Amino acid sequence: MLPDDDNTILNVKTLLEHLQTLANPHNQAGMARFGINTRQALGISMPILRDIAKNIKASAKEGKLNRHALAQDLWESGIHEGRLLAILTEDPKAMTEMQTESWVRDVDSWDICDQLCSNLLCKIPFAEKRMLVWCADEAEFVRRVGIVMIAQFAVHDKKANNERFEPFFPLLEQYAYDERNFVKKAVNWSLRQLGKRNIVLWEQAKACAERIKAQGTSSARWIAADALREFAKLPPDYFTKKKIVPKRAVK
Repeated sequence: MLPDDDNTILNVKTLLEHLQTLANPHNQAGMARFGINTRQALGISMPILRDIAKNIKASAKEGKLNRHALAQDLWESGIHEGRLLAILTEDPKAMTEMQTESWVRDVDSWDICDQLCSNLLCKIPFAEKRMLVWCADEAEFVRRVGIVMIAQFAVHDKKANNERFEPFFPLLEQYAYDERNFVKKAVNWSLRQLGKRNIVLWEQAKACAERIKAQGTSSARWIAADALREFAKLPPDYFTKKKIVPKRAVK
């Protein structure tokens, strides 16, 4: 969904003007109820943004615009949906370490954090070496970015062996003390995703949850209880029936 006029030149100005026409105050109120920072939000749904992003990528492929430059301009706008659109359209191969660090430190909402991690950071090799730095940062959303990366690796790195993920358990234990809502939820999410990869990591995740529970803080107790509850609900054949992702044919 882009401006209807075929003669419109796609740039950050025209795109932001178009986003303004799609503003939805009702959706904006709903976003706030889900804990999303709506200070500069327009209330545009993700399906609409994904449709716009698809068209932007198509235009970039045709040579009509510079996808990387446009994404940077959209991010700099500070508009919530502009930043989501930047995430959806940016080329991870074009991102520099300086840009990545800048974007991470601009994150001010959990949905921006999670979209950034799932659409871009998990595809950038140097992001993993920064993960420990982000986890150690005292800023709530920077720390969340670092921890959410664990969940993204667990979901996206289909072919990795267990040794790839085992070092993450001590990291989750380390930050389970953090009482801040978006940090403790990230720790819980990452722990659950690790435990759902296979039966071996499931056992390790349960043991990790018990160690977290033993920390005794309110956040640690909540993280552990919620994770253990989900692990207990997994059907007996959960791991045997998990879909095997076939290796993509090399073209």
